[in-house]
Amino acid sequence: MPNPTQPFILIVDDNPTNLSVLSKALKASGYKVRMAVDGEDALAQVQRHHPDLILLDIEMPKIDGFETCSRLQANQATKGIPIIFMTAIADTENKVKGLSLGAVDYITKPFEEAEVLARVQVHWRLKRLSDTLEQQVNERTQALQEAQVQLVQQEKLSALGQLVAGVAHEINNPVGCIVGNVSVAQDYINDLLSIIDLYHEKFPQPGAEIEEALEASDLDYVREDLPKLVSSMKDAGDRIKSISKSLSSFSRADSDTKKPFNLHEGINSTILILRHRLKANENRSAIEIVTDYGKIPEIACFPGQLNQVFMNIIANAIDALDESELRIDTENQAVPHRITIKTQLIDKWVQIAIADNGKGISEEVKAKIFDHLFTTKAIGKGTGLGLAIARQIVVEKHGGIIQVNSELGEGTEFIITLPLSSSFLNYNC
Repeated sequence: MPNPTQPFILIVDDNPTNLSVLSKALKASGYKVRMAVDGEDALAQVQRHHPDLILLDIEMPKIDGFETCSRLQANQATKGIPIIFMTAIADTENKVKGLSLGAVDYITKPFEEAEVLARVQVHWRLKRLSDTLEQQVNERTQALQEAQVQLVQQEKLSALGQLVAGVAHEINNPVGCIVGNVSVAQDYINDLLSIIDLYHEKFPQPGAEIEEALEASDLDYVREDLPKLVSSMKDAGDRIKSISKSLSSFSRADSDTKKPFNLHEGINSTILILRHRLKANENRSAIEIVTDYGKIPEIACFPGQLNQVFMNIIANAIDALDESELRIDTENQAVPHRITIKTQLIDKWVQIAIADNGKGISEEVKAKIFDHLFTTKAIGKGTGLGLAIARQIVVEKHGGIIQVNSELGEGTEFIITLPLSSSFLNYNC
């Protein structure tokens, strides 16, 4: 393997004298040199190790220089290697043909050693500048994409968090009033019923009018049903308070440091927010959510960001089921649309698997699914940033892993694996 700081030059010529002269001159100038005696030999050597520059003779047996150059330029892996043609035929037509095939220069035989070294040095420097510029462009492009993903993530999370937090706050006050007064109302009702019982005891014959009113109101049924009614109202109020708490949990703002977080609470709050999308519609039946929660500890993380990951993946699963056709099992029964969420502790990692039984995705889509701006959705229905954001949060913000498994017709599974190294020992089920 050549020294990376020592340019590697491949000389291709069927004349041993030319090979020897050029090789000695280039080695004396600090270049690493290899030689090939024809086009086939050159192509084979290039496949084994890419040179930094090629000196290529035109007139050779079997595969001439033009054909060799054409094949190198047709290969994406080798088209960037500078090629300098060497030829005794210096007419304009051949020069134009060589340059049009992708060569960068010509050296005319018989060649001067100083000219060869000067041209090699110039094109080696140009290649280094080109490679450096390309690397800088790629780095800047990647940095801009990451910055864009992060800005979109923060904006979406901030907007959603403000909305959800505002709704939760507006719910809290009236619901707190209702739940707080239900117990008082229950005491008042018990007092009124006691007074009615006392009147009945002291005035066993209240008169026909009161008897008719008592019979019409079915006091015995009211006495039996009213406590149940009040209890149901209290349960409903407690449920709304629980929903409000889940909304607040989902929308919690992240600080600059990680905080302990119960992942199950985050998943449940996400399901709650998306519940309206799980209901049956004109295109499909209701979507079932099946949870299989293992005993996992709270982990140190950015809760708001992980909630956004859960939101993106579960929302995508719902989208996939919206587009899936009804499936029939072996017993001729309709297969219900289902999203399965499983958590478990594996060594020093927490794993969250979110799977749907939708139509699945192809290998081609699977290879690009986390790419910036990639989406399979129609224009206006997807930005191509949701899973790119999820990957950035899991991998870059939390040092975790996110993977996708899928088969066409069988559904898709996303697996999120988060490190347990800085987790808290407060286990939850």
